Amino acid sequence: MGVGRTLRYISELIGNGGSYNYGKRKKKKQFQTVELKVRMDCDGCVLKIKNSLSSLKGVKTVEINKKQQKVKVSGYVEASKVLKKAKATGKKAEIWPYVPYNLVAQPYIAQAYDKKAPPGYVRKVDPNVTTGTMAVYYDDPSYTSFFSDDNPNACSIM
Repeated sequence: MGVGRTLRYISELIGNGGSYNYGKRKKKKQFQTVELKVRMDCDGCVLKIKNSLSSLKGVKTVEINKKQQKVKVSGYVEASKVLKKAKATGKKAEIWPYVPYNLVAQPYIAQAYDKKAPPGYVRKVDPNVTTGTMAVYYDDPSYTSFFSDDNPNACSIM
């Protein structure tokens, strides 16, 4: 055993409470914030959700906004496990589907606009998907002849 391997052995022994995993490293979870939309009607629902999500391993904070039906969980957790735990309480839950309306190119199209969204928010839309809209391009040269850079007196509208 070399010096480096000996030090790694000792540090993993101390860090894992005495069990050495012989080169198999556990993948550490990233610190992240998971936002959920959870249907909550009363203070009892809020307390039930908060207690349930706080019991998850790795959770540091749980913030709840009952008016917006929004739950924000921060910690070393996975989004799927947080969502599963929230659904286990019997409440309707989903990943937060809204973004601030100033981040969306067209916030009032049918896919983005949602009457149930909190004020200042619209539904998250994939910008590459354009369902129900069609761009029309005209190749008629008569439209382009209205204005001409070559002849400033050629403007037929004025």
